[in-house]
Amino acid sequence: MLLKDERHELCAIGRRLAETGLVTGASGNISVRLGDLVAVTPGGMMLDRMEPADCPVVNLSSQLVEGERAPSSETPMHLALYDATPAAAIVHTHSTYGAVVATTMSELPPIHYNTLLLGGVVKVAEYATYGTPELAENVRRAMEGGRRAALMANHGGVAIGRDLDEAFENARLLEWLCGVYVRARMIGEPRVLTDDELAKVVERGLAPPAFPRV
Repeated sequence: MLLKDERHELCAIGRRLAETGLVTGASGNISVRLGDLVAVTPGGMMLDRMEPADCPVVNLSSQLVEGERAPSSETPMHLALYDATPAAAIVHTHSTYGAVVATTMSELPPIHYNTLLLGGVVKVAEYATYGTPELAENVRRAMEGGRRAALMANHGGVAIGRDLDEAFENARLLEWLCGVYVRARMIGEPRVLTDDELAKVVERGLAPPAFPRV
C-alpha cells in the first residue's frame, strides 16, 4: 500500500476532527503529501469512519495512483496549496465559528496575538463553488504572504502545516480565534490589535515555526 503510514494518519486526524466538532458528517477533507504523491480523504465519506484503504493516493497532477474510492471534491484546492506553499499537510473544516466569520467578514481581525501563529491576519477567500478551480485559486491567494490558514466565504476554513498534527492544531487555533471574535461581538465591539502591537509580539519571538527546507 502506497503511503501506508500517511493514510493511517489521515484516519486518526479524521476521528479527531469529528470528536472536536470541527467537521460534521462527511464535510471537510484532509490530505498529506510525501514527495510527488498525496494521500487524501475520499469524497462523500464520514471522516471518523474511514479506514486507510478508503483514502486514495493521487499525484500532483490529480491523477489517481492508488485506491478504490474517488478523491475528495476539494482535491484541486489541496493541490493548489501544495503548489504554492511548502505545506506537507492540509486540513479543511466546516467548523461552526469559522463558517460564521466566513459568512460575514472579509477577514478575521487580529483580536488576539496568537493570530501571528497562523502567519498574520486571516483572510477570507472569495466565494466560489466547492471543488472548482476558481475556489482553489481564491484560497491560494488568501494564503499568500506565508499564512498558515484562511477562511472560505460562506463555506469553512483551511489550515496547513509541516505535518498532519500541525495542520490539525492550526485548524483548531483558527476555530478558537473565530469563536473568541464571535463571542466578543456579543458583548461589544472587540478591540483589534494594531500593527505596532503585533510587531512588538513578533519582537518577543512569537511566530509560526519555519517549514523545513526542501
